[in-house]
Amino acid sequence: MKAISRIIISRTDSIGDVMLTLPLCGWIKKHMPECTLIFLGRAYTKSIAEACEHIDDFMDWDALKHESPGEQVEAFAAQEADCIIHVFPRKEIMWVAKRAGIAMRIASGHRLHALTKCNKLVFFSRKNSDLHESQLNFKLLKPLGIPDGIAISDVEAYYGFRKITQVSPAMSTILEQAKERKRIVIHPFSKGSAVDWPVARYQELIDLLPAATYAVYITGTAEEGQRIHEQGELGGEHVYDTTGQFDLSELITFLSECDALIAASTGPLHMAAALGKHAIGLYSPKRPIHPGRWSPVGKNTQVICAIEHPKKGASLSISAGEVLQAIQRAWK
Repeated sequence: MKAISRIIISRTDSIGDVMLTLPLCGWIKKHMPECTLIFLGRAYTKSIAEACEHIDDFMDWDALKHESPGEQVEAFAAQEADCIIHVFPRKEIMWVAKRAGIAMRIASGHRLHALTKCNKLVFFSRKNSDLHESQLNFKLLKPLGIPDGIAISDVEAYYGFRKITQVSPAMSTILEQAKERKRIVIHPFSKGSAVDWPVARYQELIDLLPAATYAVYITGTAEEGQRIHEQGELGGEHVYDTTGQFDLSELITFLSECDALIAASTGPLHMAAALGKHAIGLYSPKRPIHPGRWSPVGKNTQVICAIEHPKKGASLSISAGEVLQAIQRAWK
């Protein structure tokens, strides 16, 4: 087999999952610096790939999946990839990669469809492992002959994540509202990826934050902003609603200009952690959504975990006081 020079990283799921795959890209570049990395992802995660210095090109699966099977195979073959790593295994993508003649096709051996469509299988269990999601991704590197293990404390060094857009005049005006105060971002919703903390608890937290010390920015989509409105708003003299105002690349830039973010286990939490910000995550202890698997990874991260997983219709048993203490610890 010829030397591997072009690798497709297939991760066609959500922002948080993609964020925790970026260190794998950095690790490959460390051990194979001349290699070209092509990231296959969803259209809405393209800005994440573009913000990673280790990724050289992006393939949009949302566009490709509507093409004919023959056109999909042609698109994959045109990449002239020597290897594809199915970090998020999808049988239709495995089929296309095999038909496109990609020589090395790596996947977890625990999926039945991988047995017939991939030729380099790695056997490990995500569900039963005590490793973090970012560490589990590294297990797929064994067929490449590079180290497939990393300490969780070393992961953050391989994000290669930075802002890719400049601060616009409109964003500058929003940021200047903070004056000399610390900029705290609250991202209330997770689009179902985690157990959310109630809007009412976020309001309790806001009420505990001195307006002279903190400026609080609410982020999320326009639809999430409407949900907040329907659930009673988030307000105060030091609160600024930015929901629906930023696309993903702009949100990365905005977070890079702020000091801290508070959220459940969701993409922006991992983005803030990768940017070196104070990232405070609110978690359920239930496996496999517990912080041992999905905590933010970075030098300034904290996790608050509820004592028990909430029953149906209930919320995380985390008090506003606990989150306030975490904010106060961030600057000690």
